[in-house]
Amino acid sequence: MQSFENQIAFITGGASGAGFGQALVFGRAGAKIVVADIRADAVAKAVADLQAEGITAHGITLDIMDRAAYARAADEVEAVFGAPPTLLFNTAGVNSFGPVEDTSYDDFDWIVGVNLGGVINGMVTFVPRMIASGKPGHIVTTSSLGGLMGSALAAPYSAAKAAVVNLMESYQQGLAKHQIGVSVLCPANIKSNIAEASRLRPAQFGQSGYVENEDSIASLHSIHQHGMDPVELAEHVKAGIVANQLYIIPYPEAKEGLRAHFDAIVESVLPLEADPEGARLRTEALQNWAADRAKVFMEKQGG
Repeated sequence: MQSFENQIAFITGGASGAGFGQALVFGRAGAKIVVADIRADAVAKAVADLQAEGITAHGITLDIMDRAAYARAADEVEAVFGAPPTLLFNTAGVNSFGPVEDTSYDDFDWIVGVNLGGVINGMVTFVPRMIASGKPGHIVTTSSLGGLMGSALAAPYSAAKAAVVNLMESYQQGLAKHQIGVSVLCPANIKSNIAEASRLRPAQFGQSGYVENEDSIASLHSIHQHGMDPVELAEHVKAGIVANQLYIIPYPEAKEGLRAHFDAIVESVLPLEADPEGARLRTEALQNWAADRAKVFMEKQGG
């Protein structure tokens, strides 16, 4: 995608932080913006701020864990703009920190539910509609540098974000034939209000194994206040879409750590000479299976 003029952009978490940065950047580039966020007052303010700049904007209050609400939101987008989004930004996310060994079921259910389940809901809701429209499009899902390695203090978050990376790799392979690009954004710190996420934690997920109080929130703010500005981050996202990049990681300080991490993984693989015949048989079996599945799929499509 080279031009954003008159594109329809649906942005979760669009009322603040990275999401609002995307709303500003893509709105200024000519896109029509749908701000989707769980906080109704923040949605109203974000839409007003966008409209004050002359950006076409519409707001939807949305809990991305609620699939029925997501379907209604998709219907509303089509009712307002006459078509489904051509740009989908799965940006909303939450976090909470604590020792992995103290993590409760509720910690997993909430953090994984938003950061992975919310993304799944966005993809299952919108991808079929985007395909059916027949228009080229692009999807950007926010993961994290934390999704590229484990963390003893943010295990549910890192696990969910790792799954998001894998999921976007899969969608990128599947959607290319429909002219829908897919990118996964892996930021480090962003100047955002994610430190406040625990205030939005639903009561049904209230049994946390972590310490969450004003001191812990202030501590997180001390990190994020030095993060990348959301508009700057969104400009990197825009460039990534134009270049059709799968991975968008605009944090140079992360390069060597990532290189060491993935080098360690690659080095753990046995050399081919350790089992050449077994490697050949396994590879052939996988190739034959893939060819058979592709044939079955094509027959099903043709029938």
